Amino acid sequence: MEKFGYAQSQKYDTYAARLLPREEFFTPGHRACQGCGEALAVRWVCKAIGKDAIIAHATGCMEIVSSGLPQTSWMHPWIHVAFENTAAVASGIETALKVLERKGKLRGPRPKVVAMGGDGGTSDIGLQALSGAMERGHDFTYICWDNEAYMNTGIQRSSSTPYGAMTTTSPPGKLSIGQRTWKKNMVHIAVAHGIPYVATASPSYVFDLYFKVRKALETPGPAYIHVLSVCPTGWRSPTDMSVRLGRLAVETGVFPLYEVVHGRYRLTVEVPKLRHVRDYLRLQGRFRHLRDADIELIQRHTRAEYELLLEKCQAPFPEFPSMASSEEPELEAGG
Repeated sequence: MEKFGYAQSQKYDTYAARLLPREEFFTPGHRACQGCGEALAVRWVCKAIGKDAIIAHATGCMEIVSSGLPQTSWMHPWIHVAFENTAAVASGIETALKVLERKGKLRGPRPKVVAMGGDGGTSDIGLQALSGAMERGHDFTYICWDNEAYMNTGIQRSSSTPYGAMTTTSPPGKLSIGQRTWKKNMVHIAVAHGIPYVATASPSYVFDLYFKVRKALETPGPAYIHVLSVCPTGWRSPTDMSVRLGRLAVETGVFPLYEVVHGRYRLTVEVPKLRHVRDYLRLQGRFRHLRDADIELIQRHTRAEYELLLEKCQAPFPEFPSMASSEEPELEAGG
């Protein structure tokens, strides 16, 4: 695959430093809610994937809105699978392609294999299949659409739902703050598997998202990208604020953008001075019940997590060194 070459190879009417391909692989006409950040993310990601790819997609919002028979918004070969086995199906596809290549039955370069799923199908129901696929070292890219709840089935909480958020299964009340556990850090779980490439991304930062997907596809072995997907329906936010909310998540440190390449951390979008989390929370109805003391607790937790991330980005020896590095250790003679 030509490194980052697809966008530059297209013909454009105007000149700019960075442009995305014109060709659409996730087409209009789907049934996503107005202002859906996930549909926007899927569109950019599919542009980055380009041609010659096979996608396995878990049950979830994007599956429902994009594949109602007899219509589809997907221009790639696309397989709808169950919540729990997306990574297992992608592993099977990747293995089958290797067998065809070995037998000389595959003409041209091997198609890229991509798996996609929401936070429920990734950090909850599908975690076992994803963990196994990463441990086995399958050459595929997994992308998580994180809208922080089971939005498609009625806004139920997931392990990715942030502390204090209101959902239909974690309602606030006199004895409840709403979601009472902190959000599971799925990115750290992926890094702990020692895979070559892990990253966070947001459709509010288009080129950061685009080039991370390209980098993941070009990295041999498993790659994992965690994409924050603003959901106006579940977040109780204005439909015209999805991009702004994605930026506020980064500017407050709630969802920092970084990548981990062979165990080495690097911030890809630096924020000179973090904003208070209140700027992010106050635009979402799911947090409207929080008191000032609750918001300050979230603020302290967010800052502490961000400081830990900064330490990892500056540390010469990362916490989870990768076992997938191409560099082999030197052995002493006679040892």
